Amino acid sequence: MLAEVRTSNDIHSTRVLSLDSSGRILDWMSWQDAVCLYVRDAVAWTLGDACLTVHGGTNRDSGLQSTIDLHPIVASRGHARAGLIEPAPALTNAALFARDRMLCLYCGDHFSRGDLTRDHVVPLSKGGLDVWENVVSACICCNVRKGCHTPQQASMPLLAVPYRPSWVEHLILSNRNILADQMEFLVHHLPKNRRHLA
Repeated sequence: MLAEVRTSNDIHSTRVLSLDSSGRILDWMSWQDAVCLYVRDAVAWTLGDACLTVHGGTNRDSGLQSTIDLHPIVASRGHARAGLIEPAPALTNAALFARDRMLCLYCGDHFSRGDLTRDHVVPLSKGGLDVWENVVSACICCNVRKGCHTPQQASMPLLAVPYRPSWVEHLILSNRNILADQMEFLVHHLPKNRRHLA
């Protein structure tokens, strides 16, 4: 039973980067899931300085309290499956707005999440698809103004070309509280043409 967690960070926003034993990046996991790996002796190796200390129960015989030091990057034991295809990030509005950095890609202004919409560059009514390469963040005003037209038809040029983020980019975009060791590791795994984005 976990009694207490001591850390200088906000425990509820801290996530651990999960890898397989070969170093393939899997996903973010909660500190609770990381504790389970440590307790089951399922940690193959770790990277970075310990970022959380979890204090457990007290041993009835010794009177000592158990502790586990969690690391920011944890590789789990088990068989790494070579040749797996990198997962495709799910296209959600939150992920889209993060990719586009909370900008309307028509007017270029910053907006809060509630003031942004998903715009289909080639409208669905004209055969456009709901895929990363055909969607951009747009403010409500620009989305209404563009309507069921392409950017060319509406005389509203895009400020950037929409693209599907890599899995690593998705992980960076989906976590606002990335620790320094995690960011350094992830940046080295970005596609070479996009390493400047981090």
